[in-house]
Amino acid sequence: MTLGRSRTVAVLAGLLLLVLSAPLSSAGPAAGAPRVRPVPLTELTVVSEQVAFGLQRPIAITGLPDGRMLIAEKDGTVRSYHPDTGLAADPVLDLSALIETSDNERGLLGITPAPDFARTGMLYVSYTSRPAGALTVARLPISAPERLQVLLTQEHAEYGNHNGGQVAFGRDGYLYWSTGDGGYSGDPFKSGQDLGTLLGKIIRIDVNRACGSRPYCVPASNPFVRKPGARPEIWLYGLRNPWRFSIDVDNSLWIGDVGQGLVEEVNHVRPGQGGANLGWSCKEGTPIFDPEQCRPGVRYVDPVFEYEHFMTEGCSVTGGVVYRGSRTPEARGVYLASDYCNTRAFAVRPRAGGGYDSATIGTFPTQPTAFAADVHGELYVLSDLPGFLSRIRIEHVPPA
Repeated sequence: MTLGRSRTVAVLAGLLLLVLSAPLSSAGPAAGAPRVRPVPLTELTVVSEQVAFGLQRPIAITGLPDGRMLIAEKDGTVRSYHPDTGLAADPVLDLSALIETSDNERGLLGITPAPDFARTGMLYVSYTSRPAGALTVARLPISAPERLQVLLTQEHAEYGNHNGGQVAFGRDGYLYWSTGDGGYSGDPFKSGQDLGTLLGKIIRIDVNRACGSRPYCVPASNPFVRKPGARPEIWLYGLRNPWRFSIDVDNSLWIGDVGQGLVEEVNHVRPGQGGANLGWSCKEGTPIFDPEQCRPGVRYVDPVFEYEHFMTEGCSVTGGVVYRGSRTPEARGVYLASDYCNTRAFAVRPRAGGGYDSATIGTFPTQPTAFAADVHGELYVLSDLPGFLSRIRIEHVPPA
């Protein structure tokens, strides 16, 4: 099946912008440059510097090609921060009239620029919409919010929690969106293993084209396109509340999935693993949670990192990002995440021969809600109720 001309141009333009706006380290060291050997994770530590305050429940953050960081506040406003000028006094967007915020986990949940943002100014957002809290992904020009266009919704009226909400573009040019399992506890709708609903999933859609009455198309390579009864938009399933995920330079997904009460987990899913079943609610991390939801012959993909609540005083994993900056080349390729309650800095890195290494390398500021990289690959983290934005620095501390 060949691509139409408009689709081809859009994809090429998007990929060109991704290459131009990506940190230099994402393509590997320059020709002739010495290759920096990764150091043991235990020799790394994180240092956080508060750079802005006065935010109202900051919940999501993304970097722009011009060096700005856009910060979504839970009530529907979007603030702009630039390292040279600080936090702008007035919001750059106010979507509060559209957004249902009646529960602690409802609100404006995700924001990301289109790959061609430098030309179009187009943003993609996810939120719980009025009046009943439907999970919603939409797009709008940053300069013309009245032109907001809803792309896709999923009913979510019974409970206010487990809304997922991350949106991000992959290196394949497609938009990825995470959804929670429907809320409450114990997966009451059995959504995690149900391919007939978008709840408890990672969604992948093509927003550069429209198909029929839909303002998007389903990529032909999505794993369930031809499966009867399955929603074709699904890319991954078996998730509980993946409210923070990120996409690395190889188009793999790093997903922080909030646990029921025993463990929190981080999943690393490679591009060729579309259709992977991450286990919920048969499993919570690696332990079995509900045997009745387990099916014979089904392959469940286990997390690459998990931690127990009672061992860490954790409560809710906050998925992070892979460091690809240049300030600390020894730390390139290290994934950083945290927990909303214990704020530990978890570092995870794939081993060259298979498997993963992990370590705790310090702590982040209180109540971390989201991580993001700026145009140079350097990292920032948000703090919820204090309303802080902090810059993260990774330091290499060799043993004495």
